Amino acid sequence: MTKTRVTKDEVLEASGGMLKKQFYVVFTTPTNGIAPVMEKLPAHLAHQCEIERQGIMVAAGPHWTDDEQFWDGDGMFVIRATSLAHATEIAASDPMHKSGARAFTVRPWLINEGGLVVKLSFSDGKMTID
Repeated sequence: MTKTRVTKDEVLEASGGMLKKQFYVVFTTPTNGIAPVMEKLPAHLAHQCEIERQGIMVAAGPHWTDDEQFWDGDGMFVIRATSLAHATEIAASDPMHKSGARAFTVRPWLINEGGLVVKLSFSDGKMTID
């Protein structure tokens, strides 16, 4: 018989010496079209910047349409939290969600692989992230 699910402990064990850093991904979608989303966008962005300053936000941004030409109001953000319940509480505090302009779901996400390249040029003081 083939196993259809693997426990969290099995995944962590199989991940060996990888990063094994727990984050939470918040998927957010409009509940009543783009107009309410645009109305709440300034408050939402201010909130996102605040939780970034607090060290909660890892990354955030919109999802383009499949042709990469438009935005229908969908987005995603990755946060640090102590549990799924804590992550849900953080997501619920977003003005976009509090107002009902968007609904959200939260999924736990274990980061094992990947990386960022940060380049700092001393001559002009510019930093780039790849």
